[in-house]
Amino acid sequence: MNTLSYGLLALLSVKPRTGYELMQQIQPLWRAKHSQIYPLLAKLEQLGCVRFVQVTQKEKPDKKIYSITETGLAKLRSWLPEQADEPVKRDELLLKAYCLSLAEPRQARHLIAERRALFQNHLAKYNAQLAELKRETGLSDGEPGLRSPYFGNYILIKRAIAGAQLELEWCSWVMHILDEEQGQCAERPEP
Repeated sequence: MNTLSYGLLALLSVKPRTGYELMQQIQPLWRAKHSQIYPLLAKLEQLGCVRFVQVTQKEKPDKKIYSITETGLAKLRSWLPEQADEPVKRDELLLKAYCLSLAEPRQARHLIAERRALFQNHLAKYNAQLAELKRETGLSDGEPGLRSPYFGNYILIKRAIAGAQLELEWCSWVMHILDEEQGQCAERPEP
C-alpha cells in the first residue's frame, strides 16, 4: 500500500466519510486528486480495509460513505511506527525569493503581498476549522488527549495555524526590508 492509502485509512479511523470528503480532508496534508483517491478506495475495499454503504439521494447521484474495517485498522496500526520519509517541499516563491534582487521593487512587493494575502486566508480558514472542531467536540478551552479520535486533527490544525503565522511574520519582515530599501522605514523587525 502507498502512503496515500494509509492517509485515507487514517481519516477513516476518525469517522466514516464520502470520497469527496476524504479528498477535501486530505488536501492540506497530501496533494491528491479524484483520479487517485477513488481507485485507491476501490483497492482498499478489495483488500478488506474499507467498506461502504450506498446512500440514495434525491436530485443528486447516489453516494458511497466509506468506513474503516478491523483489517484496515490493523494495517494502519502496523504502519504507524514506521519511520516517516523526509518531507518534500516545493514552493515556487522560495525559488523566486532567492533571486528577488533581480526584480523591480514594485514586483518584489507584489510577490510578497500576494503570499501574505494567501496566508492570511489560510490562517482565517485554519482558525475557523479549530473553532468548528472545538464546537463539535466540546473542547472550549481544553485540548483533546492522545486517545481522543480528534487528537490528530487538533494537533494538525494547531500546526497549520503556527505555520501560517510564521509565514505571515516572514512576509512582514521582508516587506519591511523592501520598504526600508525605498527609504520608507527606520527600523527592521526580526523574523
